[in-house]
Amino acid sequence: MLINGVIYTGRDAAHKRLVELVDRGQPLPFDIRGQIIYYVGPTPPKPGMPIGAAGPTSSYRMDPYAPILMDKGLKGMIGKGVRGKAVVDAMKKYKAVYFAATGGAGALISKTIKKAEVVAYEELGTEAVRRLEVKDFPAIVVNDIYGNDLYEEGKRQYRKA
Repeated sequence: MLINGVIYTGRDAAHKRLVELVDRGQPLPFDIRGQIIYYVGPTPPKPGMPIGAAGPTSSYRMDPYAPILMDKGLKGMIGKGVRGKAVVDAMKKYKAVYFAATGGAGALISKTIKKAEVVAYEELGTEAVRRLEVKDFPAIVVNDIYGNDLYEEGKRQYRKA
């Protein structure tokens, strides 16, 4: 599928800080309700470009934080690799979706990002939270709101009986 509109970025350090805010009962630096977070640490942009290469990072590193953010309204996550059972269960509970982006295609993916601005944790550099405006961002639904798992379905399809 192709994603159009606004998505946010965040990796391990940003997720840790977001969850610490939740734990303290403080507001998040952006309204997470209904949003998608892309697990990426982009490279610096070339002159005239909004962002550098923006390939996905391994999603399992955000697994400890994802259910908490889904409870606050997060509806989508983009990364690479499988998610843990607690995250898949939370996706069913909170009606959220996990998308996979193609690893190793950071330069290609960056062409779909039309605007990028830091919205929180600028001191984290590439791991700062950014607001991205994307057009035709390519992603594959891996885990849907019903608990379906494309990785598991693929294994079953190609498993020899």
